[in-house]
Amino acid sequence: MIDKFVDDEVFEKVNYTKNRLEKGEYDACTFINCDFSNSYVSQIRFINCKFYDCNLSSANIADTSFQDVLFKNSKLLGVNFETCSNFGFSIKIDTCQLNHASFFQKNLSSMVFTNSKCIGTDFTQSILKKAIFNNCNLQSAIFDATNLEDANFSKSYNFVIDPEKNNLKGAKFSLATITGLLAKYKIKISSE
Repeated sequence: MIDKFVDDEVFEKVNYTKNRLEKGEYDACTFINCDFSNSYVSQIRFINCKFYDCNLSSANIADTSFQDVLFKNSKLLGVNFETCSNFGFSIKIDTCQLNHASFFQKNLSSMVFTNSKCIGTDFTQSILKKAIFNNCNLQSAIFDATNLEDANFSKSYNFVIDPEKNNLKGAKFSLATITGLLAKYKIKISSE
């Protein structure tokens, strides 16, 4: 049961660490410079919403629905996306900090990550078919039993992906980043 329905509203500079965002459905709403860090954002539906310059670090998003949601210039440190609703899950990440976030077993097909830090982010057993990582720092990101079929890593860097433990069929990489696929073999690659 939906407690509240909010349509096409703008929320700016609201501190939700003190006053929790009311449970309900938020459709086509925009959140600008809002602080959700360490707060409860659980059991809320966000549909076609945009988060600009927001901090959602360590927010509890259990059973929260994100459908066609954009996060831009936002902090999502340690967010466990694995706990949010799978129904219609679709987000875009642009110029964000996703360090130590978790997408364990999440379907992220065709998802786009742009200009973001995904340091230590866990993609274990997730589905990243046709996902695009455009200019992303994937240092210490975890790819284990991950479906990376047709994913594009050609413009990202610092990743280490074991081809024997992940599905890489059709995935795209650049020559400059190919070492991330060969790291486990401890070989040296020369540009000469």
